[in-house]
Amino acid sequence: MEWLAAPLEFGFFRTALAAAVLAGAVCAVIGVYVVLRGMAYLGSALSHAVLPGVAVAYLVGGNILLGGLVAGVATSLGVALVGRHRRLKEDTAIGVMLAGAFALGIAIVSAIRSYTADLNSLLFGNVLAVSTDDLWQVAAAGAVVLLAVLFLHRKWTVLAFDPAYAAASGLPVAALHYALMMLVSLAIVAAMQAVGVLLVTSLLITPPATARLMTSRVSTMIAASVAWGVTSAAIGLYVSFYLNIASGAAIVLVSVAFFFAAFLFSPKQGAISARFFRR
Repeated sequence: MEWLAAPLEFGFFRTALAAAVLAGAVCAVIGVYVVLRGMAYLGSALSHAVLPGVAVAYLVGGNILLGGLVAGVATSLGVALVGRHRRLKEDTAIGVMLAGAFALGIAIVSAIRSYTADLNSLLFGNVLAVSTDDLWQVAAAGAVVLLAVLFLHRKWTVLAFDPAYAAASGLPVAALHYALMMLVSLAIVAAMQAVGVLLVTSLLITPPATARLMTSRVSTMIAASVAWGVTSAAIGLYVSFYLNIASGAAIVLVSVAFFFAAFLFSPKQGAISARFFRR
């Protein structure tokens, strides 16, 4: 077990492991509702949309969590506004907003000379550079997401499975949608330092998708999603340490490997194993 304990001798690795695990758990929890509502594309748009908010927050000396959150919510509102045009569909609106927000973020970052060197870190993540203060911010974001899930779980579940019934029963559908988008943006910014803007969507979508292949109960799906997210983050960080590859890429590759294992071998749902259960 020396291979397991050796990296823990380094303080930066312990901090990185805690941050990666927290980010994996936060994204896995809120990602369940994104997967259930079929909003993976919007989640991808939000992951790119937080970049200009983070860049502006850095430029003015503000909080990057708040900056990313504002940018994510603004993008959600923009998608809703553009998507209302009778000649356009929502996926078109998402594509336009995604490209525009991401390009704006790159432009702002490239204009800040002192920040340009960190562009790769923003895009691809560098969890090994996470500080103790960053870790506390991720923990705070996780606490907010967890509290929101505790209070809104039933309403989000109804909205995911039957939007028409949710509206007919008097649930504030629009408010619930934007609350979800706000928390998705918060989770994305919290996880951004671990896996980067370009890869954070996988952390948000892949663990819930893996859990979805294994259970049809939402509560069980949340627990399984968190388990997969945390495990992927921990294993990926160790892989990154020993193989000397990018931490974000390693975490995502482990997560995707778990997904394909569930896709092929999940009882009753797996592409291969399901054949044996039908006999």
